[in-house]
Amino acid sequence: MIKSAVCELLGIEYPVFQGGMAWISDGKLAAAVSNGGGLGIIAAGNAPGEYVREQIRIAKSLTDKPIGVNIMLLSPFADEVAKVVIEEKADVVTTGAGNPSKYIKEWLAAGIKVIPVVASVAMAKLMTRLGASALIAEGGESGGHIGELTTMVLVPQIVDATALPVIAAGGIGNGRGVAAAFMLGASAVQMGTRFLSAYECSIHPNYKEKILHASDLCTMVTGKRLGHPVRSLRTPFARDYFKAEYSDISDEELEKLGMGALKMAVIDGDNEKGCFLAGQIASVVNKEQSAADIIKEVIEEAEPILKKAGELVV
Repeated sequence: MIKSAVCELLGIEYPVFQGGMAWISDGKLAAAVSNGGGLGIIAAGNAPGEYVREQIRIAKSLTDKPIGVNIMLLSPFADEVAKVVIEEKADVVTTGAGNPSKYIKEWLAAGIKVIPVVASVAMAKLMTRLGASALIAEGGESGGHIGELTTMVLVPQIVDATALPVIAAGGIGNGRGVAAAFMLGASAVQMGTRFLSAYECSIHPNYKEKILHASDLCTMVTGKRLGHPVRSLRTPFARDYFKAEYSDISDEELEKLGMGALKMAVIDGDNEKGCFLAGQIASVVNKEQSAADIIKEVIEEAEPILKKAGELVV
């Protein structure tokens, strides 16, 4: 069995986080992951505080294991969600799409483990100084909002820049990816796309079908013009948005083109207008399983690989 500092820090059985995916990572999925021995994470996304409160309560009604909440700092509701996680006694807060500095002191005082997503060494050092409990180093292979560096390049640099445990994310969806992350110095992994195939994941069947039949070149990046690049499946929406980015359309009009597109994918399964977020690892996700079985499988795949690594040194 793989044990790490992250397992001890959070009181979880396996060093596996479920990514906080907006409109996807709800209380039901998070609880299933936590019951499976990993860390389930509820995604606040652009939702108001009361939605997050409801999902935390749903998760806690289904598990007595640790539960996390991911706060997207670009959200207009970030301030109220930051208070809700304290009121509802979330065990862990992960953050993305911004700098959580103004919230960290209050979260730590409430006994919450703070684990920001970082995409650069500078941010990793800042979060370390401010008292973060661990860091998620997320490479550009991941789905959703992404940074510039790949996981292979980013993780070892973050590991070298901090004494905190590092969770590797981006392009990890099987045991080989888990083993590679540990070899890079990580103490755990975070997977998002792999959990889209979980039975407990309530995305529209069209979304799940696209993931299960994805190819190696199935994703593309849009949004660079507006400063927040996003990786998604190559769909009519993604292709049209990409073309619009390089047209004479105004930034305001471009921003409007993406409004509601993720919801149309997750809830409505709209193949034409939906934005189906996914990481580059989508092509290895080819079967539906329970969240618990996903965690068990990737760990069981990783263990013999890590054991065998010692044989390479003579």
